[in-house]
Amino acid sequence: MPVTLKDVALRAGVSRSAVSRSFTPGASVSPATRAKVEAAAAALGYAPSALASALSTGRTKLIGIVVSNFHNPIFLEVFDRFTRGLQDRGLRPLLVNLTGETDPKASLRMLRQYSVDGVIVASSTLPPSFARAFRVAGLPVVHSFGRWTSAPDTHVVGIDNVECGRMAARTFAARGYRRVAFLGGPDSATSTEDRLRGFLEGIEGSAMIGVTTSFATEYTFEAGRTEMRRLLAEGPPAEAYFCADDVLSIGALSALEDAGLDVPGDVGVIGLNDMEIAGWDNIALTTIRQPMGAIIDASIELAIGTIDDPDRLPEARLFPCRIVERDTLRPLPEGGDAPG
Repeated sequence: MPVTLKDVALRAGVSRSAVSRSFTPGASVSPATRAKVEAAAAALGYAPSALASALSTGRTKLIGIVVSNFHNPIFLEVFDRFTRGLQDRGLRPLLVNLTGETDPKASLRMLRQYSVDGVIVASSTLPPSFARAFRVAGLPVVHSFGRWTSAPDTHVVGIDNVECGRMAARTFAARGYRRVAFLGGPDSATSTEDRLRGFLEGIEGSAMIGVTTSFATEYTFEAGRTEMRRLLAEGPPAEAYFCADDVLSIGALSALEDAGLDVPGDVGVIGLNDMEIAGWDNIALTTIRQPMGAIIDASIELAIGTIDDPDRLPEARLFPCRIVERDTLRPLPEGGDAPG
């Protein structure tokens, strides 16, 4: 038979309510009573029931993590950080796969069925209206990796994708590239729109000419490789490509290698994210690093804060990015300065 709260109370010589308070964060219980209860629980192998706790407190400690692109390996890192961060705080993640979905209604129904305490939308491609739908439904929500705005109507944590595009343009200009290109994800994605806008803004007034743009069907390795193959079949490549995601970049590198082109001798490539495999020796991708850990920690903090204070005003938290130099761009000319 499973060990019950009553068994722990009898062994510790305290009331059942004292046992319950000992396992309730913030509840009033003396240190001596807590020590007795913990010793009895350890001896009996007792663990408090999450279901019972939810019934008594009205909170499930479940946080919905809504993601829209499971095909991108960057989300393995995202899941790992989110799940560990939530579990370290006594919370439990509930993953919701929205790949191919554009309507929040289905995920909203699921999250309500599980009575989640809050929601984190972990996607750079979903529009702000997606997170807004959860807030309108009364669920505390944070849009992690969301589109920055100075006047948010939900909590947003992420990076300035427009500035990342400018960084890529400045990096190309510093290395003397003149015919450059943008290879983005789906053209409907907000992250693609903003990174392209910044890239074009950064090129204006520079010595670069012959700017071209193209879009992959999704943020995946295969989509990046397919799009680069199509571009190479149409004619000579650009001197350098800003691929607006590392996994697109790695797919593009594969297509360039298959075509017998040398990187960075013939073509340069810069990505965005700095996912783990971007640093592997056989890839060594020059990229723009997104501070993943800081974004996820801030997202969890805001989610917890909003659950505790539902009237908390929406915040937009922006984290700076930086260039990570590896081997897929030509070196700076002697005496040149790398852009920030």
